[in-house]
Amino acid sequence: MLETKGVSKRFGGLVALHDVDLRVRDGEIVGLVGPNGAGKTTLLNVISGLYRPDGGTVTFRGEDVTRLGLDRHCHRGIAKTFQHPQSFPGMTAAEAVMVGACFGNHHTPSRDEAREEAEAQLAFVGFPDGKTGRLLAHLNLMELKRTQLARALACRPQLLLLDELTTGLNPSESAEAIDLIRKIRDEGTTVLLIEHVLRVITGVSDRVVVLDKGEKIADGPPSEVLATPRVIESYLGRAAAA
Repeated sequence: MLETKGVSKRFGGLVALHDVDLRVRDGEIVGLVGPNGAGKTTLLNVISGLYRPDGGTVTFRGEDVTRLGLDRHCHRGIAKTFQHPQSFPGMTAAEAVMVGACFGNHHTPSRDEAREEAEAQLAFVGFPDGKTGRLLAHLNLMELKRTQLARALACRPQLLLLDELTTGLNPSESAEAIDLIRKIRDEGTTVLLIEHVLRVITGVSDRVVVLDKGEKIADGPPSEVLATPRVIESYLGRAAAA
């Protein structure tokens, strides 16, 4: 479904990504992990079209989409959530999700159809039923995260990019998030997610890709990858890997 080849990205003198190859197959849940500053969010931003790489290519379903912008990636079936929820503070939760339904793909629903889609997606992600008409400015962090997830799903993506969906959740909420991610995949959407909570990564991922200092250092089943000395060292230091 998705392939990056030799993707590199610099910000001035900082090399955020260097020669990253990545493949995501149809129906997979792939976890993208690594220490802070490893380049994980930058890679998702390149894949989604938010950033253009300085080198390398991004191919989605056989089409080179490297130079396309965020909107054109979205129309082709790639949707993304953000680590820090982006919102339209003067809109209600339902209205914000309607934006995804109306503009996130080539389908052009009526206003009533878009509202029905928004209500359905908000219910799917577990958003409180009594708050769908509340302004985003009055929602808490987790309600904003659920809203942006519903908005991404309303785009009807084939590939969903999740950037730290479970940050700030307690263990019970994290377990619910794992079930939701699996449900999204079971509904036909492939998932590539960034996550720092290892119990989430090991609990939901079919495969794990590890970045460190902008380079890919491991790729494979979670139990194998997270036990390799180089991955342990990147997280915990050389003493732990010895």
